[in-house]
Amino acid sequence: MSELLPASEFAGLPTAALSDAMDRLALPAACQGVKPLAAGQRLLGRAFTVRYVATGRPPGTVGDFIDDVPPGDVVVIDNGGREDCTVWGDILTAVASSRGVAGTVIDGVCRDVHRARDIGYPVYSRGWFMRTGKDRVTVSDVGTPVSVAGIRVRAGDLLVGDDDGVVVVPVEYEQEVLAIAREIEEREGAILAAALSGSSLRDARAAQGYHELQRAGEGR
Repeated sequence: MSELLPASEFAGLPTAALSDAMDRLALPAACQGVKPLAAGQRLLGRAFTVRYVATGRPPGTVGDFIDDVPPGDVVVIDNGGREDCTVWGDILTAVASSRGVAGTVIDGVCRDVHRARDIGYPVYSRGWFMRTGKDRVTVSDVGTPVSVAGIRVRAGDLLVGDDDGVVVVPVEYEQEVLAIAREIEEREGAILAAALSGSSLRDARAAQGYHELQRAGEGR
């Protein structure tokens, strides 16, 4: 495995460019249906993974893992896409934000959304709903691979989020993904500059190979 890049190398890159880069590599990336809680928020960090399951008897815990999340990591919660009970609320939001956690991604729902919006803490989820997860779900695993909208996420994988949603960049591909995403951004920027300077969009796109930018196998 190649050396880990600083997450900051991906700062400023839109999820669209990263998704296109992953398409070129024929890798799944986009967490469909997982959306930002607030417009304009940005998420960037490495995954701290948590899996929830339906609780048994006696009921288990629902959020004590937050004490173990390193600053700068993103909490990634796999609740199987459940929307009937929450796994994240205002206490977790406040504690995570105060400790420098980079944000939260949930394959499920959150609640107490006013808190996250008020303090600008990034949350990406399938929605929000007030019903508690206590006595309904419990943490079964921490630090093991999880699934978010069908995308596999392992501890240490890179999460990037913006207004368009969330992408997952696997550790072993991040250098290649970064290089391709930067290339895509540069070429699309050149297309826009040419079109705004009087070129036809058709010619500007043709000059930069626009229709092949994300095509699997291109440029490799």
